[in-house]
Amino acid sequence: MQYSWKNIPRYIRYVFVQTLYLFLLMVMFRAIFYLFFFKTTITEHAAILKAWNLGLRFDLRLALYLMIPILLLTLITRNKFFTSRTIRNINFTYFFLIYLLLTLLYILDLGHYDYLGQRLDPSVLRFLAKGERADNARMVWQSYPVVRGALGIFVFMFLVYRLQKTTWRKFAAQPVIHLRKWPFTGYVIGMVLLFAAGIYGNIAYFPLRWSQAMFTRDNGVTSLGLNPILYFASNFSVKGDTYNLEATKKYYPYVASYLKVDSTDTNNLNYVRTVAGDSSKPRLNVVLVMLESTGAAVTSMYGNPMQATPNMKRLADSGILFKNFYVPAISTAKTVFGVHTGLPDITAVKTASRHPKMLDQRIVMDQFKGYDKLYLLGGNTNWANIRAVFTNNVEGIRIYEEGMYKSGKADVWGISDYDLITEASGIFKEDNDKKQPFVAFLQLADNHPPYTTTSGAGDFKKVTEKDLDMKKFKQSGFVSVDQFNALRYEDYNVGHLIDMARKDGYLDNTIFVFFGDHNCVLNPYSFMPLPEYELSTGGVHVTAFMYSPGHLAPQTVTTPGSLLDVYPTVAKMVGMPYRNYTLGTDLFDSTRVNNKYVFMTYLRNQMPFYAMLGDRYLYEINMATNATALYDLKGDPLKNISARQTDTAKSLDNLTRGFYESTRYLMFNNKK
Repeated sequence: MQYSWKNIPRYIRYVFVQTLYLFLLMVMFRAIFYLFFFKTTITEHAAILKAWNLGLRFDLRLALYLMIPILLLTLITRNKFFTSRTIRNINFTYFFLIYLLLTLLYILDLGHYDYLGQRLDPSVLRFLAKGERADNARMVWQSYPVVRGALGIFVFMFLVYRLQKTTWRKFAAQPVIHLRKWPFTGYVIGMVLLFAAGIYGNIAYFPLRWSQAMFTRDNGVTSLGLNPILYFASNFSVKGDTYNLEATKKYYPYVASYLKVDSTDTNNLNYVRTVAGDSSKPRLNVVLVMLESTGAAVTSMYGNPMQATPNMKRLADSGILFKNFYVPAISTAKTVFGVHTGLPDITAVKTASRHPKMLDQRIVMDQFKGYDKLYLLGGNTNWANIRAVFTNNVEGIRIYEEGMYKSGKADVWGISDYDLITEASGIFKEDNDKKQPFVAFLQLADNHPPYTTTSGAGDFKKVTEKDLDMKKFKQSGFVSVDQFNALRYEDYNVGHLIDMARKDGYLDNTIFVFFGDHNCVLNPYSFMPLPEYELSTGGVHVTAFMYSPGHLAPQTVTTPGSLLDVYPTVAKMVGMPYRNYTLGTDLFDSTRVNNKYVFMTYLRNQMPFYAMLGDRYLYEINMATNATALYDLKGDPLKNISARQTDTAKSLDNLTRGFYESTRYLMFNNKK
């Protein structure tokens, strides 16, 4: 065997060895992913082994792709490959850059998966948006061991350099084998066939495709079966977000009927609903509180075993709890855009707040006549270009951001939530003392890496593993004690806000609306009424409740609600007349009981879906394949019943596509 190997020309053997090195690098990162990041609800070993099999074939494909330039160079130069200084320098430079790029991309992928629960995809480019790179860099600096990581990469690249140098010297010192024309031609054909077979990757009519990794409904298994770099490249698109006027008009009648527009007009695409005011209702203050990364599943109101949010539960029990409240997409910037514009942010790569043509919108907050309008953020509103969502659409809005507070910065996201609430309450008190009603958007941020928690008033204490029932902790879905403490700290600050409102005198004439912007990344959990972890709707199912002692009686609302509905609802609650130009409706509209649907987007098995969810049915459409499915949430919510319920499926298909196309149209055409 050794004799046969030595008879192969050294430049051919060099290609094999370097391919093996690259492949082993990818296997190493795959093992790291499996050992430290992989989580699944599937217990079948066969599924795990199949994912490994597919993943290794993808890894081999990438290794072969990267080796093509070296293969061509060796076949052209043959034995001169080891005698030319220029070729040696080209070879060393190429491999150094390849190993460095692969290492950085794999580390980025692991961080992306740890943060969002998804393999690397083109949406990561939003973190490189102009004007936000510094904030995102500081978040990485404060959340991850950057210095140790950089030192580790440096040491690793030094070892790679030594390996490359040793390998080169070993092959350069071996005897030269001269081949005649036909034997050399045979080696060329053999290498081409081997590379082609490895890249093809399948013993089937079609080559290996990333969709084969999606052979289960489980995101963890799918992620294990993918190569993140090939997946990123195959899904990278430079196509801009746009709309389809013909499709919008086709589905407009279904949306117009559902929204109950004032005057249906397919040609002019009228979405307007006029809501009369009610002067008999008191002009209560409205404070919208966005709870960072606070999904329904992590809070005490939905049965989480850890019961981490007693303050939220106390307020929800005394106010109105929305058990089935959803945001359209997983992204803080998309939530801020969606709640204020009444439109789901369905942009593909960047967010709508970063898109100049989507920033001119007719919104309900602007129509709160006689109200002081406030936006309060502990950090900088240049983040995600979010400032423009407010200044471009809300006349006279007052923005408070870092640099305007007495408190110092706590981390990359600005002042701590505790300090933000303390100073915000002082601003609210000033308006209230002047009998000036106000509508305010208060954005919390500390329930987010780097998970900064302060002592608050001196009585907030973090817990450690020894303080916890780890059996319950594992059932709860939390991925770390730091994540658990950050949620506890957020709950602590919710209680602090109500305490400050009582102390500063505006509690009794204010409606507080609390809602999460999206869920955090969780380990598998099964205590919710629906298998939302498997459905992937858990990421957009968020906690939501209202609190206003003396004005809101305790109530639990099970009818589905959407982030888009917040402003139309509170405007109606305070008797404010308004015109609704977008897709939100009143959460308390009694005519929509048993006929309320919410629009959402989510990723499952790395595939993008948009969907409508109602009291009984979930209807989804795969954005990549256009495949559809109908699920009975009161039956088997994981079984597609569209073939049995054809009328229901058709009706919801029209409504779902209608919401999607209307959203795309309105994002560009809802200008003031």
